[in-house]
Amino acid sequence: MDTMISDRPFLAEMLRRHDIIPTHQRLIIAQVLLARHQHVSADQLLALVNERHAEVSKATIYNTLNLFEEKGLVRGVIVDPVRVFYDTNTLPHHHFFDEETGTLTDIESDSLSIDGLPSLPAGMVQERVDIVVRIRRQYQ
Repeated sequence: MDTMISDRPFLAEMLRRHDIIPTHQRLIIAQVLLARHQHVSADQLLALVNERHAEVSKATIYNTLNLFEEKGLVRGVIVDPVRVFYDTNTLPHHHFFDEETGTLTDIESDSLSIDGLPSLPAGMVQERVDIVVRIRRQYQ
């Protein structure tokens, strides 16, 4: 784990810079979530957090992930209607989604070009383009 991310005062300041009140449970979640670049579901994060701290509820995980996403600390990646992963890499990029293993892998944004996006509706601006390339093992 990165020593800066394991340092609670550093994490507390990071949360404050994103207009998040650094409660005890938010600090615990941030410590696990932001320890490295990763793509995790809420259930996976709950399991990781509760390996160390059995005091965090599923509702707290969901609420904290939603807050962290709203404030720009993580990015939600919807791979299907019932599966959302939270990505600690908030820079522009896309993903491979392995249909068999359920894992996401980053695709650098400069390795993909997009042509022919439709005109935006009046009064709208483009926020971002998310591409998920679904992959599976090729069988002979």
